[in-house]
Amino acid sequence: MNHTASLSAPSRRARQAVLLGLTVLAVASALFSVRRPLMMSAPTCMAGRWHGCFDTFNGVVLMTLVGLPLAVLVAWALARRRRAAGVASPWRMSLAEVGMVHGTVPFVWMTMMPGSGAGVVPGRVSLVPLRDLVTMGALGTVGNLLVFAALGFFAPMRFAALASVPRILVLGAGCSILVESAQYVLRLDRVSSVDDVLVNAVGAALAALASRRWWRTPSRTPAQTSATCPVA
Repeated sequence: MNHTASLSAPSRRARQAVLLGLTVLAVASALFSVRRPLMMSAPTCMAGRWHGCFDTFNGVVLMTLVGLPLAVLVAWALARRRRAAGVASPWRMSLAEVGMVHGTVPFVWMTMMPGSGAGVVPGRVSLVPLRDLVTMGALGTVGNLLVFAALGFFAPMRFAALASVPRILVLGAGCSILVESAQYVLRLDRVSSVDDVLVNAVGAALAALASRRWWRTPSRTPAQTSATCPVA
């Protein structure tokens, strides 16, 4: 038994190291592929100008990456405070809270960017399912999948009540409906589409499945604990 346990621990650490290495490689490859558009917006963003930075996709992505060390620092401070207070799983809870905000706000910001006819063109609505998927394209589909992916990934890690794929689907769909409704009401020259809601919700659910092993489970009451544990 001890020999088997000693063999399983290094193999688990090896799998974690391989997964971490693949993640770093994937992020580095993604940054390498988008380095040119990001660098085009870098002078404007570093100069602190709103136009050309925060009203462009490249500028928002660049500032999200620049703010990543600050997000990690905030998560570390929250985890340290929770650990001092004796809270269970301080790192998981802190990373989940920061990850939900840092990973969702930039995508929602880009989704709410006004078009060239904002305030002039009336709001447009597309309520026929799967019709817009044909014209959405691969890039648009991937972008819609990522809008609430961070929310779907981290929400079950933070809230036990959301540790369910159907609930994450409802959460993603509800948040997407709010965004699509805001686009229509504010007349941002964007099409409020039911397909966007469907793809956003599916993206949140897929991300939730990726974090399933870290989901937060409901805490047991003392009565439940005594009922499940045999009395010697």
